[in-house]
Amino acid sequence: MDSQSQNTSLQRLQNVEKRIVRVLELAGGVMDEMANPSGPRKELINNHCSEFMQLIKDIQVTLREEIKSACEYRPFEKCDYVPRISNEICCKKLEYVMSQFNNMKQTIEGYHAAASDHMALD
Repeated sequence: MDSQSQNTSLQRLQNVEKRIVRVLELAGGVMDEMANPSGPRKELINNHCSEFMQLIKDIQVTLREEIKSACEYRPFEKCDYVPRISNEICCKKLEYVMSQFNNMKQTIEGYHAAASDHMALD
């Protein structure tokens, strides 16, 4: 994640923080209005609730995008450790297989030598 996208991400998260503060203010305003001795004003409650719900949706969308963006970030994507180790393991396996083939070749040559010795005796 480059510095510019980190700054942009931080700015979005700061905006989320401001929205959360506003959500809490709205919730507090509704609570105050509900406690009003003369009764709550329906229009004010409706406006606060509508703004509250919209802010909650905006917060969810922004946080989802930030989480997705963070999950896509791969700090070690240019690291070649895993492919290098995999190649070394493959080379060791290949060396082992080659040694087994050499053993098989020696065994076959031993059988051929024994067979030719046996035929020479007959």
